[in-house]
Amino acid sequence: MDAVSEDAAEIAGRFLSARRRAAGLDDYPGPFPATLDEAYRIQDAAIAAWGKQVVGWKVGRINPPLAERYGADRLAGPIFAAIAAADGIPEMPVFTEGFVAGEAEFLLRIGRPPPADRHRFTLDEAADLIDAVHVGIEVASSPLGAINRLGPVAVISDFGNNNGLVVGPAIADWRASGFEQWRVTTRIDGAEVGTGRATSFPDGAIGAARFLFELMARRRIALAPGQWISSGAVSGVHEAAAGHAIEASFGDRYTVKCSLKAARPDDA
Repeated sequence: MDAVSEDAAEIAGRFLSARRRAAGLDDYPGPFPATLDEAYRIQDAAIAAWGKQVVGWKVGRINPPLAERYGADRLAGPIFAAIAAADGIPEMPVFTEGFVAGEAEFLLRIGRPPPADRHRFTLDEAADLIDAVHVGIEVASSPLGAINRLGPVAVISDFGNNNGLVVGPAIADWRASGFEQWRVTTRIDGAEVGTGRATSFPDGAIGAARFLFELMARRRIALAPGQWISSGAVSGVHEAAAGHAIEASFGDRYTVKCSLKAARPDDA
């Protein structure tokens, strides 16, 4: 194992140890990656060591000027828990000594995996691989409290700063619905904390799917039917805490709710 691989495995192990203990991290746990590729190597090592089924992928934004620095305007990380919101208000665990946020997102379900030999997709080609779009909430949480302030390489290193997904209702006739133009609002404990539209993202929510398909082709990671793509925080990233109630409204059509609870070691 070369030095880069050794560093990646050690950093991944420290993140995973903190997640298993539901503990916090005061600092980035090792040498700071210089590139996104180095950060994805840490993520790869963490996925392998975690040993759990990947049920989806979150896609997040990289904003200027960091987008120019790293040569990408999005990043990705694995999702290991997707909870249906149909039967009440799910309680979602978060790292109380780390970072916590709730994000309103459109969730795209993969219907057909991208062809193994394809590395580029048009928006229409990406959309053709999606068989459903749902509304939902991404629970962003990491043991590293400074994860977002440290930037994209830190976020990528620890599962994309994801700790679960709340899956709400499916959008009927999603391709004709104009969902990317809907006004999306997030509330925490009843107070509005942000609004937005998916059209403010580069190429909208479908652009997130295209990005993921192309990234996974480069990383040689196979995607599977039924996996979710959490396409980005439409109304922004809103920091929260255990005990808070998160509500995401999608136009006047759908509402998804969850509550946040302190993670425990047996939640890992």
